[in-house]
Amino acid sequence: MIDLRSDTLTRPTEGMLEAMMSADVGDDVYGEDDAVNSLQRHAAELFGMESALFCPSGTMTNQIGIRVHVQPGDEVICHELSHVYLYEGGGIASNSGCSVRLLRGDYGRFTAEQVAENINPNDDPHSPLTRLVTIENTTNMGGGGCWELADINSIREVCDQNGLRLHLDGARLFNALVATGESPKRFGELFDTISICLSKGLGAPVGSLLLGTNEYIAKAHRVRKSMGGGMRQAGYLAAAGSYALENHVERLREDHDKARELGDALRELSYVSEVLPVQTNIVIFDLDNEIGSDNFLDYLYQHGIQASGIKGNTIRFVFHLDIDDTQFDRVLSVVRGFGSNVL
Repeated sequence: MIDLRSDTLTRPTEGMLEAMMSADVGDDVYGEDDAVNSLQRHAAELFGMESALFCPSGTMTNQIGIRVHVQPGDEVICHELSHVYLYEGGGIASNSGCSVRLLRGDYGRFTAEQVAENINPNDDPHSPLTRLVTIENTTNMGGGGCWELADINSIREVCDQNGLRLHLDGARLFNALVATGESPKRFGELFDTISICLSKGLGAPVGSLLLGTNEYIAKAHRVRKSMGGGMRQAGYLAAAGSYALENHVERLREDHDKARELGDALRELSYVSEVLPVQTNIVIFDLDNEIGSDNFLDYLYQHGIQASGIKGNTIRFVFHLDIDDTQFDRVLSVVRGFGSNVL
């Protein structure tokens, strides 16, 4: 089965498994796991930030990242399609007790002007205090779109002018870095906290990191403990993350190339009404109204391919390191074959 539902479906490579099995581990809750400590130092240095914290999931690093910046009753600004709002179990409300101000914008992005217009006045007791802005890069539901650094810089300026903090959901940040050629350290300069995921395109079996100042990460340790996220001999997992950072970043270009080629092919098919711009490893497209998404997904499954239906007639394909060239050619052939069936 060629599984394109998500890039979370990867399995460790042989080299990664060897690194995991040879990890120098200890009890991470006591701060004594050398593999975890090494990963945290490496990631912090990569982004030019002071400290990092290894956690089981990107949802946890996002939710911790939000909680260290806010108090119950505050408000968080984010895009209406953002992962922190749609796909983290209502965590902003249940973990931080905050309300959310949702912004609209193209492909999961918004502008500094929108942020400025949606900051509540501090002297109005009827409104929650606006404390935090969150950005997602790449934008999952925006088709893997990348933010322009100039736009982020403008939002940073608005945050500084209004005493707001800025958090980055960087679940697929390395895809954005590879696609744009931007420096990790520039992102470290712009954000107060950054969440990076190791278990998507980078191919680790589990794990994410929260990056920030020593002060924020000290608070994050306490929050992680309260969420049950303290791990013991976590170095076996951290070693996979270190291997991924050292070996799997540049190969993300291969996923991007496959996604762009598929996007180009889909635009030529009569049963496809729209394909979102493809910048990284995600392809999101809409089927014509008369083509039911269930029919299309069933057709794919019968031909050994799995994909995701998002809503209505929208389909998502995500490329990752477990999809080789032969499998990709098979995907192209199958989607073109469906087109011949419905002509």
